[in-house]
Formats: sequence, structure tokens, C-alpha cells
Amino acid sequence: MTTRTAVVLGGGIGGVVTARHLRRRVGETDRVVIVERDPRLCFPPSLLWVLSGARRAPQVTRDIRRLRRRGIEIVEARVEAVDPQNRTITTSTGELTADALVVALGATLAPETIPGFADHACNLYTLEGAEAAHRSVREIERGEVAIVVAATPYKCPAAPYEAAFLTDAVLRSRGVRAHVTVDVYTPEPLPMPTAGPAVGERLAAMLAARDIGFHPARTLSTIGPDTNTVVFADSTQTEPDVIIGIPPHRPPAALTGSGLTPDGGYIPVDARTLTTPHPGVYALGDVTSIPIAGGKVLPKAGVFADAQAAVVARRIAAEWHGRDPSATFSGTGSCFVELGHGSAAFASGDFYAPDGPAVRLRQPGRRWHLAKVAFEQYWLRRWP
Repeated sequence: MTTRTAVVLGGGIGGVVTARHLRRRVGETDRVVIVERDPRLCFPPSLLWVLSGARRAPQVTRDIRRLRRRGIEIVEARVEAVDPQNRTITTSTGELTADALVVALGATLAPETIPGFADHACNLYTLEGAEAAHRSVREIERGEVAIVVAATPYKCPAAPYEAAFLTDAVLRSRGVRAHVTVDVYTPEPLPMPTAGPAVGERLAAMLAARDIGFHPARTLSTIGPDTNTVVFADSTQTEPDVIIGIPPHRPPAALTGSGLTPDGGYIPVDARTLTTPHPGVYALGDVTSIPIAGGKVLPKAGVFADAQAAVVARRIAAEWHGRDPSATFSGTGSCFVELGHGSAAFASGDFYAPDGPAVRLRQPGRRWHLAKVAFEQYWLRRWP
């Protein structure tokens, strides 16, 4: 019996979901391989609860090596180069060849590209950074907490605003909010601008209602060097006591020279099938760039990676079973917006709508917070 090999690059949400779906759908003798340098998977949406103190590291991390029990091979290695034409991958431990290749490497965090970021900012998108932010917010007695978005695009468009709401909630619970200002600085014109002006304006109003400052069109230049002075491209600056930062994102270095990124950016794929121009090679999640109406690009978010992973796995399995693949990605997505105090809002819609994303932000309430908790627990139990 012929043995085929599917190689999934990246062990994040998109990579793990792809591998799990593939393992159930391909033949028993077929191999499903994940290449990931760090076997510790941290569930990204839960980092916000690490910031607020509602979660600790063991509650939001899983070891993806547990997937070996499900017949999925885990190669603990760094991806160094990708040859999509021959479907070969060079890793720090050797070379692999795939019959089907799925690139789910995500976006690389690049705090080093902003002078002073690593020294002065708590990186919200790492477990260690979220823990540091929690300690800082728990200790501050007076001054300013600044949530600073360094550049766009970045993963999880709601996260900076959730961080602001949760910081506000923690400070209020400590009884020090009257002495601590909370501000968001971002290059964006509105919160979550890809979702449309109606959503952005509602979120801006919700920030104002909590007395959270919103400072749009601010592109970060430098921090420091000797103080927490945050300097923006327009020469304005602030000197907060705590900086919670969203660092610049970059395409993975392993893709340089691969031919998958013709302009040196993220991987362009078919919006519905996630195929690349190279037969048998797919890309999904944050590593991709998918244009949508209005001159925008599909946001980088785990909900899209999850849905795309199921599509890619079904298409590969269909091809291997001799069927025409029919699974397609709809472009619909949703996200919760944590507001603190056990409340959340919920945004959902069609990002592939011909006139631009049609997204609705539902009225905040406790049920959306409980739904987010249920989704977190389901994902951490179900997938890794």
C-alpha cells in the first residue's frame, strides 16, 4: 500500500487543527507530520486572561507532543527553508519531503525592529509578556498604563482593546483607577477597522465610556532608551509607567527566497481553497495574505485559521482518495471582545461580502463572556 506524507509547518492553532483533521481523513498508512520548534502551545486568546489574572500559564498551555498518541508525528525543529516546487523542507534537524505541504507558520513577532520595545514594553502576544503585564497592572498605584500597537497588520484585531478594557477592570477592582489613566495608541483610524466603521465607532464609544483614551493614527517609532518615553512618527510622545505592547509582525524568515512570497510579504493564496500556485502546497492562517473588498486584507485571527485548516485537510484527503476536492472557506468569522467584570461583546460577519466586510457587533453581556470561556475550554480539551 502506498504511503503518502502530509507535512504541516507550524504547531499553532491552524497547524494542530489541520493535522487532527488530516489524521481522521487520510489512510492508516499515510503519515501526518507537524514541524514545530516549540512543542508548548499557548492558546493565544487566553493571554488576555493571563494579563487580568484570571488564568495562569498551566491553564492555557498544552504540549503538542501529546498528539503522537493520535498517530501524528511531531518533529521538534526549526523550519529553515521551504522549496514548494519539490515540496521539500529544510529543518534544523534534517530534510523532509511531502506529498502535501501545509504552511501554517503564522506571523513572526519582531519586537527588535522597534528600538527599546523589548526593554520597556510587556509583549502582550507572549506568555511571559502577558505575565509581566499582569504584575505591572497589579502593582501600579498611580500614573499611566499605555497599550501601544506598534504597526499593522497584527494578530487578533480585538486584543489591544480587550487589554485596555481588562486593565481598566483590574484597576477598578483594586480601587486605584482614579489615579491611573489607561490609553490606547494605534496606527489605526478606529478600533478593528477591517470590520467597518460602525463596529469601530461603537468600540471607540465603549472605550470613552470607560474613560479609556483612544489615540488613533499613532505609529510607534522608539521607546526609551533610558526611560519609558514612547515616541511616535509624528513626533508626539508620552511617558507611561506601564507599557503593554503589540510588537510589529513579519513573515517567517524561512519563507525568504522560497517563491511563496513574491513580494517578500505574506503568502498569497486562493481565497476559497487556500491553494498556492504550487501543486500540493497550501497555506493558511496568519502567514497568508488574502485581499478582500475595499482594498483591505483578511484579518489575522485564530478563528480564520481554524476554519481554513478544516478546508485544507478536507481538500487534501479528497485528492488522496481520488475525489475532486470541494471544500471551500466561506470568509465568515467572529470574535469575542472581553470587557472585564464578566462581560463581553461579540462581533461576527462575512468578510468576503462583495461590498466589504458585513460585520455586526452584538450588545455586550455576560453570555458572551461565558461563551468565550466555553470556547477556550472546548479548544484546550478537544484539539491538542
